[in-house]
Amino acid sequence: MLVLLPPSEGKASSGRGAPVKLESLSLPGLTGARQAVLDELVELCAADEDKAREVLGLSEGLRGEVAKNTELRTAGARPAGEIYTGVLYDALDLASLDTAAKRRAARSLLVFSGLWGAVRVTDRIPSYRCSMGVKLPGLGALGAHWRTPMATALPEAAGDGLVLDLRSSAYASAWKPKGEVAGRTATVRVLHAQLVDGVEKRSVVSHFNKATKGKIVRSLLTAGAAPKSPAELVEALRDLGYVVEAEAPGRAGRPWALDVVVTEIH
Repeated sequence: MLVLLPPSEGKASSGRGAPVKLESLSLPGLTGARQAVLDELVELCAADEDKAREVLGLSEGLRGEVAKNTELRTAGARPAGEIYTGVLYDALDLASLDTAAKRRAARSLLVFSGLWGAVRVTDRIPSYRCSMGVKLPGLGALGAHWRTPMATALPEAAGDGLVLDLRSSAYASAWKPKGEVAGRTATVRVLHAQLVDGVEKRSVVSHFNKATKGKIVRSLLTAGAAPKSPAELVEALRDLGYVVEAEAPGRAGRPWALDVVVTEIH
């Protein structure tokens, strides 16, 4: 099973160890595209702080993120699973997993990134600021930049197993499964259900969406679940106590759509 995750806007500080080595990151087919983004991002941030802040969509209060990007080649690197923070990663809580679950996480989790394309949680990277929605002056929109190398790298990473796609729309733009891979892909939407005047109303709420996705991944890793198809994933999640409504694709070459319904998050 390959689990596709979005990154987090907020990130932990870089480590004190060796800097990132692009050639050591997973999915080596993305190395050239990574180098291109890294080079332009560092140059942009070093040359004009105000322009860089505008391109990156950063507020005045986040001006320090621009300076951080100028040091990406020399900053200490940490495992990506320690760099990414926020609601989803708090709920996933990789650090507290047992040894077997951590091994499963290392094999199955893939975090998408505007800068790195996609990385395993064990890949060592520095803290950075560059979302997939950024349009760099030279390379253009990053979602489009990543599509060509991803078209080869991601099907290879998926192999012949299930793909659980938990990405947000901005990161989904970098790679969309096609053909046979799409048929064994499941996307997940989290719906918050509550009673309003005696009638159940459902809505998509950011906190519930992110926290539940983190909990889902943690539950699967902890249980050692190994579903091989979207249909088996639905059964596995129900066995783990989730309320899941599934919609099989109307035709071949389309992913399954899963709705996970929650009333509260503990």
